[in-house]
Order: sequence, then C-alpha cells, then structure tokens
Amino acid sequence: MSTVRIIGVDPGSRSTGFGIVDTDGSRLLHVTSGFVRAHDGDWSDRLRRIFDELGAVIDSHAPAEFAVEKVFLHRNPSSALKLGQARGVAILSGALRSLPVHEYSPNEIKQAVTGKGHASKEQIQYMTKVLLALRKPPQTDQADALAVAICHAHLRTATERRERMLASIAGASR
Repeated sequence: MSTVRIIGVDPGSRSTGFGIVDTDGSRLLHVTSGFVRAHDGDWSDRLRRIFDELGAVIDSHAPAEFAVEKVFLHRNPSSALKLGQARGVAILSGALRSLPVHEYSPNEIKQAVTGKGHASKEQIQYMTKVLLALRKPPQTDQADALAVAICHAHLRTATERRERMLASIAGASR
C-alpha cells in the first residue's frame, strides 16, 4: 500500500484547525498542523482568510485527500449559519484543487481516535499526541483537525481491506 497524505479540517468561524498526516495503512506520520485565525474583520474578510490560508496550506503540502467534520446542530441559528459558511469555504478550498472530500460526524471522529464516541477535548488531544508520537498534546483546534485526518486514515484503510477481501472472495468463487 502506498503512502497517502490527508488533510483534516476542523472548521470554525473564529479558528479553523488543520492537520496533515501521511498514512501507509498501518502507520501514521504527523506532517504539520495549525489553525487559521479569523476572529477580526468583517465576515467576508474572515471567510476569505479561511479560504486563502487553507488553500496555501494545501498548495504547500499537497495532500491527496480532504477530510472535514460534518456540521452538528447548534442551539444558536446565527452561529450555525456562520459555522456552515466557514465549513463551506474550507471545503471549497480543497474541492477547487480537485481533492476528494470526505465528511465525518463528531462521534465518528471521536470513536475512531479514542474508542469512545463521546470523548472529551482532552481525550482527543491526548490520543492525537499518542497516535502521532508528538512531544506534547496539540492545541485544541489542531488536535480536532488531526483527529479528523486520523479518522479518515483509519476508515479508508478498513475500506480498502474490505474491498480486497471481497475481491478475493469473488475471485475464489469463480
């Protein structure tokens, strides 16, 4: 199995986290992580900053796949709309570069990284540190984005194994 580079994105209206990992199906390697701060300026400038800075990260590190957290229900409609718009420009930054986009719910991400679908932020930070052999836990937005990338890496590996097994079974039955 060849190495695949994945960018995980944790969209936010004030801070959008990103994390890039390489995976060969059995190992994970931390490439980089960070966040785009978009907490000042008018709304259109903030969205443009997310789009431009995330695009620059993609251009610089050339991931092959893009994974993002799905929108969850929010109590405040205005906050939900802003989060959806931030998520949309983040996805567009990958889609315009022809990256396949994969979406995961918060519970799927937590389950894949910690084994618990309702893990705390601290548990996500700790497990991203352990799984990627980092010296210290990453900042929250970075840990969440890395968790998205890790989730995608785990699930894509499981899917590839299942497809190989089904192909083998189909070949044996001929």
